[in-house]
Amino acid sequence: MFKKISPIDKELKKLYKKEQSLINKKLNKKSSKLDEFLSDKVPQGLQKTLNTAFTKAFNTIFSKGTGVIEKTYNKGKIDDNYKINSYIADIKNNRKSLKTFNKSSSDKINLAISGVSGVSLGVLGIGLPDIALFTAIMLKSIYQISLNYGYDYNTQEEKHFILLLIQGALSTGEDFEKADKEVEFFIKNGYTQQYISVEDNISKTANCLSGELLYMKFLQGVPIVGAVGGAYDFVYTKQVLDYAKIKYYKRFLINRKKNNEIISNCL
Repeated sequence: MFKKISPIDKELKKLYKKEQSLINKKLNKKSSKLDEFLSDKVPQGLQKTLNTAFTKAFNTIFSKGTGVIEKTYNKGKIDDNYKINSYIADIKNNRKSLKTFNKSSSDKINLAISGVSGVSLGVLGIGLPDIALFTAIMLKSIYQISLNYGYDYNTQEEKHFILLLIQGALSTGEDFEKADKEVEFFIKNGYTQQYISVEDNISKTANCLSGELLYMKFLQGVPIVGAVGGAYDFVYTKQVLDYAKIKYYKRFLINRKKNNEIISNCL
């Protein structure tokens, strides 16, 4: 009479609650008093300058910088851990074995690097040069998350997913709602809802970043006081990591469930 709930469905149910909590915060987030204070102090053209800097950073990293980032962590070890975790999950088929994929010691390290670098450059009044470093740390963090779940970040499809994750993580209100729907479509189908080149998706992501980080990057360009703006590198990197971990785990669980159903139907 009662259908047994699978470990994957139990994990998905728990994940949905965590996901909904994040969604509610994103939809109801209001501008801070600091943003309101800085709104009329930011020089015209700064967002365009930030947009250009973020676009250049993504293009450079995607075209020739990924190899440099990979030197900062052991990709082979993460790949091996994924294979071992997959084997254990297949054998044990319980929630504990699934949760193993969701554990990573790299998050705290990347967040610490992001925060320290942002504050250090902020004290010196360096804002724009921090963008390349901030982008590299953000992508490094997502790369390591993707490897934990067995996804190759070097493919064109995965680059799209990563860019969509950043758009969703750093959007609020109606913009977040649209971005999150794009992420959900990709999770279910494995491709973007509408055709878009990686270059155009980079432009969308850069525009999202320049809009969200506008005030903090302006503040970071002011010596001493800029440390406050630089500290937000940690805040924004954490937002990206929190969102990416939820969506990658959800994608992983849904795909694993589909594969299990296919195997079950073939037996």
